[in-house]
Amino acid sequence: MHDPDIRDQAWLAAEFERNRGHLHAVAYRMLGSMCEADDVVQDAWLRLGRADAGDIGNPGGWLTTVVARVCLDQLRARKQRGEEFYDPDAHAQTPADDGDATPEREAMLADAMGPALLVLLDTLAPAERLAFVLHDLFGMSFDEIAPIVDRTPVAARQLASRARRRVQGAPPAESDVPRQRRVVDAFLSASRNGDFAALLAVLDPDVVLRADVVAQMASVGKQAQGAPELANLIRGADAVARTFSGRAHAVRPALVAGAVGAAYAQDGIPRAAFAMRIAGDRIVAIEVISDPRSLAEMGVVILEH
Repeated sequence: MHDPDIRDQAWLAAEFERNRGHLHAVAYRMLGSMCEADDVVQDAWLRLGRADAGDIGNPGGWLTTVVARVCLDQLRARKQRGEEFYDPDAHAQTPADDGDATPEREAMLADAMGPALLVLLDTLAPAERLAFVLHDLFGMSFDEIAPIVDRTPVAARQLASRARRRVQGAPPAESDVPRQRRVVDAFLSASRNGDFAALLAVLDPDVVLRADVVAQMASVGKQAQGAPELANLIRGADAVARTFSGRAHAVRPALVAGAVGAAYAQDGIPRAAFAMRIAGDRIVAIEVISDPRSLAEMGVVILEH
């Protein structure tokens, strides 16, 4: 006879794997960061391991709630650090609720869930972003969302409605692509040439550099080849410029998750992607992604000169 605890653990592990892709998608759309999404999903796995299987009737819902709450905490922490592009007008009083999004509007927003929408989501308050993402993009009910944001279902609906109006009222950002390409080209050129001043000019003073675990491990093994040493988190233009100065000789401009970034490929296969968040003419965030599953999910396409 098998120990029931072992059976419960095996069932929970199987349910986690079954929901892993969904959890990562929720975390990425909440945070706009593949590295942070990986960390949140890992956190959810650790919490699941400490939970009593008898208390979890719906593992998918339980895990989604855990991921959403962790993401909400991280978004609030960003706001306190001043990292997010926060607009206080998001909290202004709004007209009566415009109702749920129609299926057509929800499909439009889901299809547009690329870099442009991620930038728009950065303008929302944390609770607004969570309510909008969970309801409009993942179909959760406001009864399920309400306890996560510590609101009533009616108030959670208002949060999503306010976010929806802001997102739908924003102009399309397709025209940003040529500008983003110029910024990325300038960054790569300055990096290859070791032009420290030019790197500083293209980096936001508060730029953030993140790297996934695979990229961090690979950088340690390639120190002798002149590869930069990558840490989980590097802040500030000076530190990021020093990391990339004299590097990137084999890195090329690329589309990363639909936005202009950069990538390193071997035999035509992307081995590392540099996802970049660009505001104005400066880079405000860089993520180095080397995990094969994440690379496949991001759809990396090397751009021709």
